Amino acid sequence: MTRFAFRMASLAVAAGLAACAAVGPDYKQPADALASQPAAAKPFAESPANSAPLPPHWWRLYHDPLLDKLVTQALAHNTDLRQAVANLERERAIESEVAGAQRPTLGVSGGPSFGHVSGLSLLQKGYEPPSRFNYSAGASLSYQVDLFGQIRRSIEAAGANTEAAAAALDLVRVNVAAGTARAYAEACSTGLRLQIAEKSVALQQDAVNVTDRLQRAGRAGTIDTSRARAQLEQLNAALPPLKAERQGALYRLATLTGALPQDFPREVADCTVPPRVAGTLPVGDGAALLRRRPDIRQAERSLAASTARIGVATADLYPKVTLGLSASSAGPAADFGRKETMSWSMGPLISWTIPNTGIAQARIAEAEATTRGALAKFDGTVLTALRETETALGTYARELDRHAALQASRDESAKVAAQARQLYKNGRTAYLDALDAERSLAASDAALAASEAQLADDQVVLFMALGGGWEPDESSAVALDSNTAATTKQ
Repeated sequence: MTRFAFRMASLAVAAGLAACAAVGPDYKQPADALASQPAAAKPFAESPANSAPLPPHWWRLYHDPLLDKLVTQALAHNTDLRQAVANLERERAIESEVAGAQRPTLGVSGGPSFGHVSGLSLLQKGYEPPSRFNYSAGASLSYQVDLFGQIRRSIEAAGANTEAAAAALDLVRVNVAAGTARAYAEACSTGLRLQIAEKSVALQQDAVNVTDRLQRAGRAGTIDTSRARAQLEQLNAALPPLKAERQGALYRLATLTGALPQDFPREVADCTVPPRVAGTLPVGDGAALLRRRPDIRQAERSLAASTARIGVATADLYPKVTLGLSASSAGPAADFGRKETMSWSMGPLISWTIPNTGIAQARIAEAEATTRGALAKFDGTVLTALRETETALGTYARELDRHAALQASRDESAKVAAQARQLYKNGRTAYLDALDAERSLAASDAALAASEAQLADDQVVLFMALGGGWEPDESSAVALDSNTAATTKQ
């Protein structure tokens, strides 16, 4: 009868498990979330781009092998990435820990001892009980029945947290790739600006030399010479900041790739051609942006985790049932294994805090408020992503307009300089006039170089706003899957 009753109780528990659903709301992306609105998926408003999808590794659009090499090094050795990987591994370990609550727990205990039981009454009669070796051993098996889904909701929350950590890792990849490309572009752009500035200094030195000769010939005054020398020193003063800016970019590039600052790539130090993607940029649309941006995915997964925690808190309103089986043996060492030293027990342990549920209700309210906050953060992340992308597109479009105007100005200055040189060769104008035309051309070149630098930076900022660059290569994806499987197995 006892065995029959136990079997029936087990069947009843199994039926209850099959019939019960996890308490708390089942997560799905809210219909009123901004990411669910059709307007968020529309094409972008600005025009200097096309709707072609952004390629996974956007830096390859520059067709620059050195840049490809630097980004690959950064994605392999960057310290921020190493930290993000460690955070992801920690979340996976937490998820495995939470999932362990679904499995039965086996415990064993035991040990030998030497002594005797209390013999106070016997000692009063002049008899001392003998000391002897004793032993104790026990084993227990317990299993928590997840009647109301608290464990399931905990696993759901832990899984969402792991996915949020994976999205955070992808976000770091985006920033590392973009930061490397920006540092590279800044080093090359500053090299170009420095080259043009040095050319301006050389031209002004020629002007000073000519003015000195004119002064000695009595054809120029002291004020002209002083003015020329002052302008020369002013141009010289522009060189140190440019050199410092280039060196800072090189140091930043080194640390982004996991190297010491002094071990910056020497080949970049001589770069004078800033990278730039020709033609319109492939940016996709709002729908692609919402799918691609890792911070949006991270915020959405955090919302899912918060929703699952409502169920975890709600389950505290209901009883918890733990099935247990225990066996033990204790007694003198000489009686080890005898029937009278054995004991066992089996049955459920039910714990339920009633009627005072104020603490549980407070935890439910806390989880619901946290979920509302997570939804607001999710919406804010979507708005920020759309704003950053539209702003980056607008800034890039305006700089393209500015660059076109500067290019036209530079072309006109080049024509004037060529005409002035020809007139000087034909003896129809003074050397200073030709020199002034060359200096105007150098100033136009400097303005155009600054615009080239700004365009290179604006392109990288746009790619970063689009959230690309975290997608792994096929070989990297296989390695990542292998590492994930190994971690899960452990």
